[in-house]
Amino acid sequence: MKIIILGPQASGKGTQANMLSNEFDIPHISTGDIFRDNIKNLTELGKLALSYTNKGALVPDDVTNKIVADRLSQADCSEGFILDGYPRNIEQAEFLDTIVEVDKVLEIKVSDDEAIKRISGRRTCEKCGAVFSIYQTNEEDLTSACKKCGGKLIIRDDDTESAVRKRLEIYHEQTEPIVDYYRKKQILVSINGKQSIEKIFEIIKKKLRN
Repeated sequence: MKIIILGPQASGKGTQANMLSNEFDIPHISTGDIFRDNIKNLTELGKLALSYTNKGALVPDDVTNKIVADRLSQADCSEGFILDGYPRNIEQAEFLDTIVEVDKVLEIKVSDDEAIKRISGRRTCEKCGAVFSIYQTNEEDLTSACKKCGGKLIIRDDDTESAVRKRLEIYHEQTEPIVDYYRKKQILVSINGKQSIEKIFEIIKKKLRN
């Protein structure tokens, strides 16, 4: 099954994509993770991506399209995949149509206020990349060190409120039109993201199996 999962920042789409990956034994492909790995290793792509993400902007389509096409051509995607963070605009959606046929598109919906609240409470370990939330963890636990590796917990540059607001603007302007694009193809499923992780997961599984 070839799946796209859409949603604004902090909608929970990454969490759901991971759970679906385990449930259906298909790879979760996050363009954000790909770029962050390159940034961490200071590759040329990483340096280029950093110049955009630090400003809350997106990496250009031609670079992203090339990376996605290469990733989807790998053997582990032959039985399906879950795309998270791509496509981000109509042009990318049209490019994707030239290389694969998507089965389902999942849209997880949350308000801007909810997204900003969730992200403002997010802390990331600069060593192992683990992410914690002050709303789901004892706040005192997040003043010391990562519970997984002991690394320092930080607020990522792209998790500041100004960067988040910019990315939400971009999402509304560029990514939301994709919803209509896939609705017309009759492969779109919209889910209320202000529910428990478990409830959303059960809804998604039911929709995918219908």
